[in-house]
Amino acid sequence: MPNFWMISDRAVKNGAPSGELGPLTYWTAETGPLDDLSKWNQASRDDFKKALVEAADQFPQVSHADNEEQSHVTFFVHGYNNSWQDAARLYEKLCADLFAGEESMGLCISYDWPSMGSVVDYLPDREHARECANDLTDVLSELFDWLIGKQAAAAQNPALACKAKVSLISHSMGNYLLQKAMANAWKRKNQPMLVSLINQLIMVAADVDNDLFQPDSSDGQDGNAVAYLSYRITALYSGRDAVLGASAGLKHFGARRLGRSGLAISPPTGKDNVWQVDCSGFFPESVTGMAIHSAYFDTEATVSLMGGILTGIDRGVLETLGKTNGNAWPPAA
Repeated sequence: MPNFWMISDRAVKNGAPSGELGPLTYWTAETGPLDDLSKWNQASRDDFKKALVEAADQFPQVSHADNEEQSHVTFFVHGYNNSWQDAARLYEKLCADLFAGEESMGLCISYDWPSMGSVVDYLPDREHARECANDLTDVLSELFDWLIGKQAAAAQNPALACKAKVSLISHSMGNYLLQKAMANAWKRKNQPMLVSLINQLIMVAADVDNDLFQPDSSDGQDGNAVAYLSYRITALYSGRDAVLGASAGLKHFGARRLGRSGLAISPPTGKDNVWQVDCSGFFPESVTGMAIHSAYFDTEATVSLMGGILTGIDRGVLETLGKTNGNAWPPAA
């Protein structure tokens, strides 16, 4: 079984993934470093899907009472200002932290899109994210059909039930790509309201409007789609995030950033499956405003929180256990 998985929208130029949009390609790898393309083996769509199904079928079968022990197939969507090498290194670290060893939560798939890897390319990155949404829609739609088929088979024979939960971690502008892709998939599947495609969606430092889940917002229909297709949505944010402060200034659309300001209304109207965690206290004073944007993946406490969320631990329990409270900042007087 491959250890690493990647679906990529990047065009390969001169033997390396570029910042340009290309055809959707599928890759697997056994070992790192993953920022070396020679470590990856390109696969056909059908071979990738077959290998993924076989890998998920090797997960242990657990009872309903032990659902928190169920393994995950988790998609990771990187954010703005990530070259392919940046995205590959971040994905490799996430796999090492949550998807390796005896405590592995299952397997993780990188959905790689052509961010330009430059701060000055914010608007081109945003356009690339929108363009890539159609390809991610195809992936999510096919996954939706497969899950529906597994549910139908399990109704006839419980032994055929899916052994994995499907979850997703999206970072920064990757959340904008996801927002558009899930809205497209929801429409394509005739707006289902009784089937969850994503078990746990973690929106990390999300570069989307903070009123996304409000029905009267400009993107309210997108928010409906994301909420209806997800069992639980957790937004991790920090008011100390200087990158999203700049993003808000570049947009000029009036709405604040979810990853910087948190939800406009918490919980959003009619969306009790959406909640948030202010992560500002997890990052010490030595972590500057710009660095906070990606510090979620470098800080042990926030990585542990992501693990608890993926497991499906109730939000009240996470709060009671202190998992949602950081004490690294502000500094003591």
